Amino acid sequence: MADAPRTYEELTGWGRTAPTAATVHHAVGDDEVAAAARAAADGRGLIARGMGRSYGDAAQRAGGDVVSLTGDDAFTLDRATGVVTARAGVTLERLLHHLVPRGWFVPVSPGTRLVTVGGAVASDIHGKNHHRDGSWCDHVRSMRLVLASGEEVTVGPDQDPELFWATAGGMGLTGVIVEVVFQAQPITSSRLIVDTDRTRDLDEVIELMASGDDGYHYSVAWTDLLAPGRRLGRSVLTRGRFATAEESGLDSPLAYRAAELVRAPPVAPSSLLNGLSIRAFNELWFRTAPRLRRDELQTIPTFWHPLDLVGGWNRLYGPGGFVQWQMVVPDAATDALRTICRRLGAEHVPSFLTVLKRFGAGNPGPLSFPMAGWTLALDIPARTAGLAPLLDELDDLVAGVGGRVYLAKDSRLRASLVPTMYPRLDEWRAVRERVDPHGALRSDLAVRLDLC
Repeated sequence: MADAPRTYEELTGWGRTAPTAATVHHAVGDDEVAAAARAAADGRGLIARGMGRSYGDAAQRAGGDVVSLTGDDAFTLDRATGVVTARAGVTLERLLHHLVPRGWFVPVSPGTRLVTVGGAVASDIHGKNHHRDGSWCDHVRSMRLVLASGEEVTVGPDQDPELFWATAGGMGLTGVIVEVVFQAQPITSSRLIVDTDRTRDLDEVIELMASGDDGYHYSVAWTDLLAPGRRLGRSVLTRGRFATAEESGLDSPLAYRAAELVRAPPVAPSSLLNGLSIRAFNELWFRTAPRLRRDELQTIPTFWHPLDLVGGWNRLYGPGGFVQWQMVVPDAATDALRTICRRLGAEHVPSFLTVLKRFGAGNPGPLSFPMAGWTLALDIPARTAGLAPLLDELDDLVAGVGGRVYLAKDSRLRASLVPTMYPRLDEWRAVRERVDPHGALRSDLAVRLDLC
């Protein structure tokens, strides 16, 4: 059985906090993955890694082994049905360049196209269409896993569904995902028809989204929590759907191009993104947005992936890195969302990107993040004064109303809150115990949060 080439590397998540070193196995093919799994049987622990876009320590294993899958990126598309069979290391970027010109789109896209299919499953990623289409694993037909023993199994909603749903959002801790079969979405153009509303405050955007999101396929609000007084939570709400070929106005309606326009400097000063600069950016972004605009044609990169225009944009936060805090609270706890926004505003938390979305019902995954309600995500410089106790306070509030924090974005949640936020944790642990009784699959996140 083949052994993958190895390197010893210092790794971080996208937030660039808490670096740890591991032996990285650069695996191509199931045999090399299985060999890496067996090599980790010495107790140091193994975790899979894709593009490293989890914000915290989900794809790190201090002193242990990490299996990198980005070199294994083959895939096939059934052009008649839209069924894609993809190796775990395939990125959404690579998929989109192939799918879109052939009339298909990924079922769910997050705010970056630079994530792998394996990472999409492990984090059960969500996007602007969760209220209509659910999360990534709702569209998966089957997947192949290499278990900690090196054994390969195929699972799906109708084939060992307990293991399938434990893997959906399971943060790579039930097995190394090596191949995924999923259903793509048909499209007839690469353009979207987008409506924009600029709202005066938080209550107005909440009302617009609650009353109107069901009429749109995609919806997201950029929200300003640094705006003072009654303007707190003023937002730019963009909602839309794919245009038809005729509506696109293009001679080649499925033409698609996405590229990085500029790269962030290798080193940026810690002071680049601070309260003053972020407040100024927020003011500019809000003022330049239209008060009301209907039926604007936008490209896929403009609507979904504007940050990908800047390569390595996470470096703009300086050597201290940043924290992304993403939570969801149920519909019945909308007042808790307002309280959270007021607390963040009162403490002048400098978030360069604050995003508000609506979720539909969650799926059967015990560790899947979405639930019907409101999700709020913030990017905050890690060295912000008083940030840790404030987020601890907000974690308590979220847990107290039946909400949760997204594990794929987390870098600092207290382990004691995980069973409250994820009440089916013991159910997930039982499945994991069945397939990995010796606990060989571990990550820094899993150890920090006492998941296993």
